[in-house]
Amino acid sequence: MKGDFLEELIDDRSRANPRFPDLVEAAFRRRELVRELVEIRRALSVSQTRLAARMGTSQSAVARLESGDLDVRASTLARYAAALGHRIEFSVVAGSEG
Repeated sequence: MKGDFLEELIDDRSRANPRFPDLVEAAFRRRELVRELVEIRRALSVSQTRLAARMGTSQSAVARLESGDLDVRASTLARYAAALGHRIEFSVVAGSEG
């Protein structure tokens, strides 16, 4: 049985760029991190408007970040987390090319 459209797209792009699966995985990890931050914000009952004020940005910028449609910079995610009293930790791990 043939895979779905997304699987076909990833396969096609991977043939053209062998690192493409790593880029997809990184995007999924960023999206998951954003989801986790949104859950924390909601658990703390902090509105997007209040969070935006703490970050020094607009509510609409926070909404766009939370939508998951943006490729958000690490520094922006760190500011978001800090505005909630949290921090993001990064680590370096060996990739598939090792």
